[in-house]
Amino acid sequence: MKLIKGFLFVIVGLFVVITLFSLLIPSKVFTSKAVVINAPKQKIVAALQDFNQWKLWNPVLKNDSVNLIISNPSAGKNASVEWGLPEKKNKMVITESFAEGIKLVLSRNGENPVENSIVILPLADINRYQVEWTALTRLKWYPWEKFAGIFVTEITGPGYENALNGLKIFTEINP
Repeated sequence: MKLIKGFLFVIVGLFVVITLFSLLIPSKVFTSKAVVINAPKQKIVAALQDFNQWKLWNPVLKNDSVNLIISNPSAGKNASVEWGLPEKKNKMVITESFAEGIKLVLSRNGENPVENSIVILPLADINRYQVEWTALTRLKWYPWEKFAGIFVTEITGPGYENALNGLKIFTEINP
């Protein structure tokens, strides 16, 4: 019995130490990716603000076109797109649409929503713009979620980068 009490004491102590340490880890993870595009601003804005065009340049929506559900209207505030399997349905909703870009929320069953914004910033050259995609992930206080949050940028960053490169190719090549 003494051995079991000692073992439980160590396990509970370890859990408390890990939980206290996880409280020092920030509860917000900020991911940012950018690309320079040589195309007219109106073309970039149109490609960003209409989900019907997203399926032409965003690799995730291109690859999952079978399960793709786009709202009608497909552009502007409250426009949405859904994709994925029924048990892991992804949904993106535009929360704000403005002249320099959009704000949207990405949600998935059983996960925290991710706040995204895509902003078009002018550069010194004519028809050159930096398009920046930022994502804010809010984490719960659970230790396993906080420790997993350390790797969020490394996991999601390449996806945002691929999408921006798809946008670059789409807007620069198509007239």
